[in-house]
Amino acid sequence: MLQLKRSLPSLVLLAVSSVAQIGPVGDMVITDATVAPDGFSRLAAVANGLAAGLLIRGNKGDRFQLNVVNQLSDNTILQSTSIHWHGLFQAGTGWADGPAFINQCPIAKGNSFLYDFTAVGQAGTFWWHSHLSTQYCDGLRGPLVIYDPDDPHAGLYDVDDTTTILTLADWYHDPAKTLNFPTPASTLFNGLGRWNTDPTADLFVLSVEKGKRYRIRLINMACDPNFTFSIEGHEMTIIEVDGVNHEPLTVDQIPIFAGQRYSFILNADQDEDNYWIRASPSIGSTGFADGINSAILRYANAAEAEPTTRTDTSTAPLLEQNLVPLENPGAPGNPVAGGVDAAINLAFAFTSAGTFTVNGAHFTPPSVPVLLQILSGASTAGELLPEGSVFPLPLDSTIEISMPGGVVGGGHPFHLHGHTFDVVRSAGSSAYNYENPPRRDVVNIGTTGDNVTIRFTTDNAGPWFLHCHIDWHLEAGLAVVFAEGADSWSSAIDPTDQWDELCPIYDALPAEDL
Repeated sequence: MLQLKRSLPSLVLLAVSSVAQIGPVGDMVITDATVAPDGFSRLAAVANGLAAGLLIRGNKGDRFQLNVVNQLSDNTILQSTSIHWHGLFQAGTGWADGPAFINQCPIAKGNSFLYDFTAVGQAGTFWWHSHLSTQYCDGLRGPLVIYDPDDPHAGLYDVDDTTTILTLADWYHDPAKTLNFPTPASTLFNGLGRWNTDPTADLFVLSVEKGKRYRIRLINMACDPNFTFSIEGHEMTIIEVDGVNHEPLTVDQIPIFAGQRYSFILNADQDEDNYWIRASPSIGSTGFADGINSAILRYANAAEAEPTTRTDTSTAPLLEQNLVPLENPGAPGNPVAGGVDAAINLAFAFTSAGTFTVNGAHFTPPSVPVLLQILSGASTAGELLPEGSVFPLPLDSTIEISMPGGVVGGGHPFHLHGHTFDVVRSAGSSAYNYENPPRRDVVNIGTTGDNVTIRFTTDNAGPWFLHCHIDWHLEAGLAVVFAEGADSWSSAIDPTDQWDELCPIYDALPAEDL
């Protein structure tokens, strides 16, 4: 694998940058680049030179060895980095999960770090992104797909390849570290979109052939907005939710929150024409005038033109509580409220200082990663920092987390690292379902009156972040850490020597190089 040297010839970097996809083994060279995905030019952070997001792919059971080479050099944006593999459990490899100051120290500029893990038993639609401050809002994000040769839904589609991956993202015209609760300038589809001040940039085109069935892998990689997604004149049959197979459910509109993913079957059974793909954002410029918040579905033999505007009225929008897992449905614990080994209520608040608290504590990243605090012998589970933000959880236990909605800035999409969970009560519903609730890793906690409740089993020792996936809210403290089986970390988690070196190298950086 490529090892970073400051004298590395530029022609080598150009060769690496030409790779559109890697995996399960490969180099991710992180660099500054000037990009203009919506027509406005600005500096961004990219992997392998790809503004639209490097694709990482593998097959079920593969061992991933992803070497992150940090060549960031412009302090307009953060120059250190760390990468999270969103949705992968990292069983036994919690040191490779990626969140800065939880599972590792950042990778300093001029340094490299090998993430080495196996996604045991997992297949589906995932993504990767920087997990240092708000850096992924500067562009450092992309899809990660693990294909299953024995996919139980394989008979429902004809095409599932790189052309059927569809990412949604928000885009900002200023560097992320200068922003505080900003409004996006535009919506990007696979790295292309328009902003309303100059709506002339190219739109993404999804090409299909009449009569074929396509598995579309939809990923919300945004830093803030949730999107109401639809394809003009077409229904969508959902078969996968956040890397978990679900029973087929046909809808005509999908609300998708930051961090969430859906695979759906698109049947290209309409007239050969152009159709609008819409993603209406919850924040930013609304509507679809001049092609904003839009992409194009284009049939073979259709003219290379933008669709004729039309408005579809949804009659079958996705309701999360209607999703049913295909395999092993049912929430852990007893089928009554609180019927678990440990039940925790998280009370969220927004302070006059413009920060969030969870049960009265404002999450601030510790100077020593949570994992290292235990592995170094410096702390016991009850002493872990940041104080008030770390919740010890025993292994082999059933856990219930309730998260009342209503705090400013919602709905908030909460992501749990290291696990999927069963959503026994969804936003917008007062019903509890223990028999066959949706199973996923990001859930919208809704608005005032909601009490979204999730369950999972502690079968994966490690420090696992639970946080709002609106990145500006995480930066403002809307997070906690579950210290799962902390007394076993020293035996269950064995970081590499290279991991041990991350903190000393990062801690020695001058402020201008962070």
